[in-house]
Amino acid sequence: MEGETSWVSHYLDDSWTETITITNTNTITNKTEFDSFSEIIEEGYCKDVSLDLILPDDLLERILAYLPIGSIFRAGCVCKRWNEIVSSRRFFSNVLSQKPWYFMFTSSEEPIGYAYDPLLKKWHGIDLPCIETSSWFVASSCGLVCFMDNDTRTSVFVCNPITRSFKKIIDPPGLRFSDYTSFSMFFNRKSKSYLITIVKSKQVPDNFHQWEVSIHVYDSGTMTWTTTVSEVLNGWRGGVESVICDGVLYFMIHSTIGGGLGETRHGVVTYNLTTRSSDGLLTRNYLAVPCSLTCGRLMNLRERLVMVGGIGKQDRTDIIKGIGIWVLVKNGREWFEVSRMPHRYFQGFGEFDDVFASSGNDDLVYVQSYGGPALLVFDMSLKQWRWSQKCPVTKRFPLQLFSGFCFEPRLEICP
Repeated sequence: MEGETSWVSHYLDDSWTETITITNTNTITNKTEFDSFSEIIEEGYCKDVSLDLILPDDLLERILAYLPIGSIFRAGCVCKRWNEIVSSRRFFSNVLSQKPWYFMFTSSEEPIGYAYDPLLKKWHGIDLPCIETSSWFVASSCGLVCFMDNDTRTSVFVCNPITRSFKKIIDPPGLRFSDYTSFSMFFNRKSKSYLITIVKSKQVPDNFHQWEVSIHVYDSGTMTWTTTVSEVLNGWRGGVESVICDGVLYFMIHSTIGGGLGETRHGVVTYNLTTRSSDGLLTRNYLAVPCSLTCGRLMNLRERLVMVGGIGKQDRTDIIKGIGIWVLVKNGREWFEVSRMPHRYFQGFGEFDDVFASSGNDDLVYVQSYGGPALLVFDMSLKQWRWSQKCPVTKRFPLQLFSGFCFEPRLEICP
């Protein structure tokens, strides 16, 4: 990734211009690659007129708010007036919701990578703020992305990767070094506050089948952590996958016993963040997975719990034969299969491990192999699979790993 600039500077070039041409029939046509923004063509003659004299601020602001996030930054380079509009806090609040981006990174000494914009179908180079290592836990919600270092699992930052604003929150309580940790975040659009949850799992000494599981919740409104659950599970341990959906925390658990042919090795525990009751965490709130899985990835899509899972072979449940997408139906106990990845896309990843990266937001689900930069997109509303544009990241050595996370690009949300 040498020589790449930040994603904002991809748009700050002199080659991009646009004009609005008004004909005598009052038809407005959009053109690109013109020499200026002020070309107005009228019947019989042509003259230059500044757009500043045509559109009032409020109307121009509404027009610019329809642009994709990347194009908004480019528009800010047109003139001083446009830059002032797209830089204002009032404008930020009027920008329309954007399709979720997928940030891809690779094992590196520097925490840099590329974000895929599905609207422009383009990758943007991004240098994330406040991150000092390429190994982290990541959670995102409504434009904010939360990071926790993978070494001590105590340093937590919240940032907006688009505006590059960030803040460090107080260190979480509980075990400083846990065997397994899952990380999730939820932003409340009404209160403008957010919750961060950490599920820590530590093996009981000298007993592989017993694991101490604790849940820690951070509330940005009170700026405090609370340890709401600490319980010993028998035959199960916590994993690295969790998500908050409609006020409920869901996290994956994994069997420590093994199981025979056809027996599932995974499950999901539900925990209500509103009541925060800790009685019978596993026995009362266990949720079976859709089928025998090699791995499962949880995500919140429009307050629906969605699972993307690797489907294991019947005789070898640890070997992946396909990938499915399921949504938890309203009764909260059953899964509905939305789609299975067509075999040609599954083969398109090449050598595919039994685990993979997947995250989503809104109506988009992203799937990525750890072994390469190929990115597959599934549109939940259209029930359509498609490859993204080719990522600029290239594989430089055989054991190089790739991963990523999904986030919603927003301008108005602050940590």
